[in-house]
Amino acid sequence: MKIKIDIRREFKVAAILLGLTALVAFSDRKLKDNTCHDIVVELDNDRENHFIDERDVLRMVEAYPKPLRAQSFTNINLKEIELKLKTHKNFKKVELYNDLKGNMVVHVSLRRPMARLVQESGPDAYLSEEGLVMPTSERYSSRVIIVSGPYVRQALLEQDLEKSEYGKQLLELLRFIQDDKFWSSQIAEVEVLQNGKILLYPQVTRQIVEFGKPEKIEERFLKLKVFYKKILPKQGWNKYKRVNLEYESQVVAEQ
Repeated sequence: MKIKIDIRREFKVAAILLGLTALVAFSDRKLKDNTCHDIVVELDNDRENHFIDERDVLRMVEAYPKPLRAQSFTNINLKEIELKLKTHKNFKKVELYNDLKGNMVVHVSLRRPMARLVQESGPDAYLSEEGLVMPTSERYSSRVIIVSGPYVRQALLEQDLEKSEYGKQLLELLRFIQDDKFWSSQIAEVEVLQNGKILLYPQVTRQIVEFGKPEKIEERFLKLKVFYKKILPKQGWNKYKRVNLEYESQVVAEQ
């Protein structure tokens, strides 16, 4: 039995395998010997958060006690830096890694402010879409719905609305307003009273909307929309001072 061997084909396969082996060995050696030449910040800001920019993130990274540039990556604890950055309220996601060029890449995704928490005495704050309290900034002011009233103090103490059942209900209400094109442009302020009931302050009409507790959200906003579209155009946009949505299947308007 004769066996034919294609010398040219075998040579090409051997050359390819040798090249791949050399490339893997070179890349592995390059990573092991790699030093941090520079710090590259990648900021994912599709959530309309302009409180933080690349320079701010870079300053936070450079605040690391040990020098980073010109240091071997084996002497840099990327996980430690990453965990420290994750504690910042504006950061939704943080990832650190080193690339083949010798750069420390810092990839940060920012949270989006959904509402501004306003109190009579004390500093304001923002509320993220996830329900976390975020600090304000002297550099930028986000145009979002205002949340006021006695509950704001409690929210600032909790720092996370997802921790309480009422906080979750309020978040559902705020998200409903934000996601609806009509209501996001119509509702300017949400006041949360001591008893948990809510007052809505529209942008255009002058009446105060007594929403009640943040329950049956979709149903109550549907009643309010019917009131806006069918009643106010006939009776006058500023005829009523208060509108109550708490009663089942009806809207009670007070002049």
